[in-house]
Amino acid sequence: MLQYDVVIIGAGAAGLMCAGQAGYRGRKVAIVDMGKKVGRKILISGGGRCNFTNENASPDNYLCANPHFVKSSLSRYTQHDFIELVDRHGLAYHHKTLGQLFCDNSAQDIVDILMTECEWAGVEVFLRNEVLKVSRDEQGTYIVKSSDHTFTCESLVVASGGLTMPKLGASPIGYKIAEQFGLQLLPTTAALVPFTLHDHDKARFEGLSGISVDSLVTSEDGTQFRENILFTHRGLSGPAILQISSFWEAGQAVSINLLPDTHIADLLHDWRQTQGQKSVKNLLGQLLPKRFVEALIAENTVPDKPANQLSHGEIDTISSTLSRWQIKPNGTEGYRTAEVTLGGVNSDELSSKTFEAKKAKGLYFIGEVTEVTGWLGGYNFQYAWSSGWACGQVC
Repeated sequence: MLQYDVVIIGAGAAGLMCAGQAGYRGRKVAIVDMGKKVGRKILISGGGRCNFTNENASPDNYLCANPHFVKSSLSRYTQHDFIELVDRHGLAYHHKTLGQLFCDNSAQDIVDILMTECEWAGVEVFLRNEVLKVSRDEQGTYIVKSSDHTFTCESLVVASGGLTMPKLGASPIGYKIAEQFGLQLLPTTAALVPFTLHDHDKARFEGLSGISVDSLVTSEDGTQFRENILFTHRGLSGPAILQISSFWEAGQAVSINLLPDTHIADLLHDWRQTQGQKSVKNLLGQLLPKRFVEALIAENTVPDKPANQLSHGEIDTISSTLSRWQIKPNGTEGYRTAEVTLGGVNSDELSSKTFEAKKAKGLYFIGEVTEVTGWLGGYNFQYAWSSGWACGQVC
């Protein structure tokens, strides 16, 4: 039996951050993870360059049943604090337009920084150790039985993540532990995930795979995101689609403005007067990918005629199609390709300051296993750093 002050289940972003912080406080810390290496999700994120935080991170960028829950940890360990950490380690990184920060070289650099911190703090890591059972004795000591060892600890931190990317070893163990100790779970679903389309829509847009369009996408609750959408052979993806998927429910439609900077009806009337001899196809091809325009012509949504022959009805139809395109997804690609899991351990069951379970002293839940979900763009990593740091101060 291996005795520790703190055992952390999960060697991901939140778990590694928490481990280093607890170790620096003089706590004897062990991380237990079923994978072959630490930080597996970090390593594949951001196309292998890890979008490790966002300069604009604030509580407004998170979905949570209790909107006040994230305020404490995000204010106590901010994006600027994490940037200061990576600066101290000499990380080379770059900024993108919407505040995202990416490694110049490789996501491995982030993992190396976290592991260096853990090594300096005396943290021990046990890989290829699947957690099989968790219990607590009469003295309040937690007993964690893994495939190779049995650990005891005063503080047990669950940082096991959600259900996304099962090939990386995603597991429901965190949810099972929460239920075991009487904590409520909120329903889970894939988020930040591409949409799949019904067969008739897939047939309409067959051949458009790879086309990207800057768009304003709106959900039925009025939430909007302005970024690219991407046609795929299964449906729709791209940043704007991933963002809106967190606000979409089965059976709902989303509205897509394919020309958000253009009042298309006015433009079409202007073209009819000033460029009437030019074809609608060629004129729209100046604003949208030509293959997309050709697909609209093929299904008779856009007429293949000179602009001066457009009727008012045709102008209204084109305008409606391009500025208020309604699409009802068939579903999503699910956990296989989702970036995060929506739902999880109810935040009302946890202290917003320490992440300790209100019903079980010494039991903590941090990171994606909780029901906090950030926007695309480094926000989920920032929540991992913030919740891991906050928990590491007390566990």
